[in-house]
Amino acid sequence: MTELESKERRLYEVLGKVPTLIVAYSGGVDSAYLAYAAHRALGERMLAVTALSASYSERDRREAEACVARFQLPHEFIETDELANPAYRANNPDRCYFCKDELFDKLDALAVRRGFTAVAYGVNVDDQGDWRPGQRAAREHRVMAPLLDAGLTKADIRELAHRADVPVWNRPASACLSSRIAYGIEVTPERLKTIEQGEEALRELGFRQFRVRHHDELVRIEIAPEELPRALAPEMAEKFVAIFKALGFNFVTLDLEGYRSGSLNTHLIQIQN
Repeated sequence: MTELESKERRLYEVLGKVPTLIVAYSGGVDSAYLAYAAHRALGERMLAVTALSASYSERDRREAEACVARFQLPHEFIETDELANPAYRANNPDRCYFCKDELFDKLDALAVRRGFTAVAYGVNVDDQGDWRPGQRAAREHRVMAPLLDAGLTKADIRELAHRADVPVWNRPASACLSSRIAYGIEVTPERLKTIEQGEEALRELGFRQFRVRHHDELVRIEIAPEELPRALAPEMAEKFVAIFKALGFNFVTLDLEGYRSGSLNTHLIQIQN
């Protein structure tokens, strides 16, 4: 048995010990594979639940629905209202805590109403190295972390998802739209919509992995390093300016370091270290 197969077996052992389970399902590869595995382990005794809010893009919703349809997963949408919380809107470095606290409050209440014994989410080994205040909310709510307990890394999950033919196995890393707004700039529905429109425009230009980072008057566009040569072409610069000026930004910049997950957290991690 390979190391990956051993980890997979451990995952199914963890899931198999739970009578019934709600999976927090965003539609990204981690939560999608967890939902797939939970369904294999528990059948109709699991429920994948997707939270809809202003920080969840329409594209994410479509991809989440496609994966549910492929595997016929028991699934429901709920609504969360993290934007009603001034602490969330203030967008300090602990913003994600308030988002996850709202999510797990709603999932806990759903579990009680429907008789589910546990809630799980898709945190993995690699997530331990970044600034993730949402994990504190998960611990406070006693949310299960089966992928982490099984010792699965992001690469492991992608490989297992690929083997299982989970449609999003190679989807670029994703996060909520609020994660694109620089700390200290208020999270508003208008800013979230601007980011969503900007990222859709980049996708229409043929880019695959990127982020639109919102710094109030300035937008910082991150493009994956392998795609940067195309982004640096003068004619592409003109398109970027036209798109983002139309969305209300006064200054349009291209980050020469390229896309990297959690770039807004870099200085926080340096302070911690």
